[in-house]
Amino acid sequence: MNSREPTVIITTFYKFVRVLDPQALRDELYNKCKRAGIKGTIIIAKEGINGTVAGSRKAVYSLLACFRGDERFQDMEQKESQASYIPFHRLKIKIKQEIVTMGQPDIDPRLKVGTHVNSREWNELVNDPDVIVIDTRNDYEGTVGTFKNAVSPNTKSFREFPDYVKKNLDPDKNKKIAMFCTGGIRCEKATSYLLSQGFDEVYHLKGGILKYLDDISPENNLWQGECFVFDGRVSINEKLEKGKHVMCYACRMPLSEGELKSDKYEEGISCPYCCDDLTEEKRQRLRERQYQVKLAEARNDVHIGKVMED
Repeated sequence: MNSREPTVIITTFYKFVRVLDPQALRDELYNKCKRAGIKGTIIIAKEGINGTVAGSRKAVYSLLACFRGDERFQDMEQKESQASYIPFHRLKIKIKQEIVTMGQPDIDPRLKVGTHVNSREWNELVNDPDVIVIDTRNDYEGTVGTFKNAVSPNTKSFREFPDYVKKNLDPDKNKKIAMFCTGGIRCEKATSYLLSQGFDEVYHLKGGILKYLDDISPENNLWQGECFVFDGRVSINEKLEKGKHVMCYACRMPLSEGELKSDKYEEGISCPYCCDDLTEEKRQRLRERQYQVKLAEARNDVHIGKVMED
């Protein structure tokens, strides 16, 4: 990173905690973030909070200080990285039924979760032949990178995870299970669900992939590839810097350097995953949007269609 470039802090955080008035919390955070120039996405539900936001160091640290001043969030799980630009176009704070959607209303990570393991302990689990290591993220995230020996459930959304468990795992046969995700939040629910289904020895990586990459030196790192992130960076490398993947803005699949060389890739319009399914009408709409994106770039502006924020 150029030392003369302004440093942007990107922070990811979550906590399962009782929130009696999500609307009041939403309004408080929106006003604070808006005044500070913070952008990103925060999800609030009665079960807790989950977010990734970015801004100047002063702005982000002020927000984190606000959280620390609230007894509900004093020990909130939080990780940060840096960039030379804010990888979000806007600020979105949403109220939902769940802060990470599994669709299992009886699962409450505040009551029981699997055993947290730190990054160094995680390496031992990954190398243990008696342990099934499961990537709880969605299939497209795993194509960007994953852990050595990890099993992918090949889910399109986290709602499909319980069905994967019922069809593929057995508490009488699969005695030791270790799970991981990007920042740790999905594993809180995933391990809680497994415990509810009779599995006894269930582990998960505390702080997720982001914490692991920050903790483990390259020579001891068992991560393979890059890590998909839900912002304009698309992926990050083992140094928590912007990776080499880019987003197909037609189908939102992350694309590797090799896939960008495909004759089915056309910037902003198609890629090997969606090219054959595009109608001519949609192709023309995408070409018009890409034209508008290029016009915005020429004005040193950002076209809203260019940025992925989900």
